[in-house]
Amino acid sequence: MSKSQRIAGIFYVKIDGILQSAKGNFTYNLGAPKRSAVVGTHKVHGFKEEVQVAFLEGEFTDSSELDLEKLVTLEGVDPSVELANGKVFVLRNAWYAGEGTVNTDEANVDVRFEADKGEEIR
Repeated sequence: MSKSQRIAGIFYVKIDGILQSAKGNFTYNLGAPKRSAVVGTHKVHGFKEEVQVAFLEGEFTDSSELDLEKLVTLEGVDPSVELANGKVFVLRNAWYAGEGTVNTDEANVDVRFEADKGEEIR
């Protein structure tokens, strides 16, 4: 059997294993240190590292089942995104870090979860 060539498209977002009404495009960051060059007057001296927060963000649909008040107060949860390429990204012990703003035109709720670090599982 040949390996699938699909690398993008359908994905699933879960919070503590419960499927959410995700839509659009989600982004995530492992929370690894960010490296930036330290530049002198005539050459690069090396680099510095800065801490980054691990996150998972995108949009949910504001359906009648979505409890917005509960969503925006979540903490200690494990949100994950399962990608079309077979990868799964998980935040452990995360908290909701968005504003909880709802857009009535498309029933969008911007969501952002943050944690100390993220994990990519293959």
